Amino acid sequence: MAVTTEIGYTTPDAITVRGKNLSSEMFGHFDFIDMVYWLNFARLPEPREKAMANLILVAAADHGLTPSALSARLTFLGAPESVQGAVAAGLLGAGSRFLGTVQNVAEMYKLAAQDLDDQSSEAAVLECAGKLVQAYRESRRPISGLGHNIHVHGDPRVPVLRDISEQHGYFGKHWRLALAIPVVLEQTHGKRLPLNGAGALGAIIADMGLDGIFGRGLMLVGRAAGLVAHIREEAQTPIGPDLWDLVLDQDPRNVRASSGY
Repeated sequence: MAVTTEIGYTTPDAITVRGKNLSSEMFGHFDFIDMVYWLNFARLPEPREKAMANLILVAAADHGLTPSALSARLTFLGAPESVQGAVAAGLLGAGSRFLGTVQNVAEMYKLAAQDLDDQSSEAAVLECAGKLVQAYRESRRPISGLGHNIHVHGDPRVPVLRDISEQHGYFGKHWRLALAIPVVLEQTHGKRLPLNGAGALGAIIADMGLDGIFGRGLMLVGRAAGLVAHIREEAQTPIGPDLWDLVLDQDPRNVRASSGY
């Protein structure tokens, strides 16, 4: 049985990606976003799509010493010969609380907004948001994309992401729903939980018509660049040993071996 893929194949004379010759048709002609779109959709992105994809990559790249960065640094501490392992360790933590939230939010908006369109009235959008809030409360599920443990007075990324979305024609029903959810929560339950960066990025992905897997994929690709930076810094000015020392110092049962950790 033959096993094939539509994405690409290699012969003794050429590498072909979605029907194009990598060496003669893509080298020098495609940038990275072109390649991402060609691989996934067999087409080049529109200029506004390229701008938004770049925005998502930049937004995802790094947020400091997050769990993903700590995972990468500690893996590098244990296996400095495995840069790929350290990057992978950081990416493996992209779940429902970090990075992967964007996929979850985008899919939530898409499901909730099925009966809306970009011209729906404000009342219709608020009603849709109310139904979503009620459904999540009844099932005792948290609504992702709201609130922030540091940006307690509002996420500074959100207004900028909204402005850029509007500039490029990607401010539609999902963005409107995203902004309506905090309004409904405050009006009906007295809770002030502003939209956060993940909520805004989920709205962008949904209004671009992208599927959740591709949205999460962009976040992972962007974060990989940040993880490489953390690993390089770890190699030059390590903090991993200090993190490990915190564990050893705080638990009296730990005993250091004379030869090392």
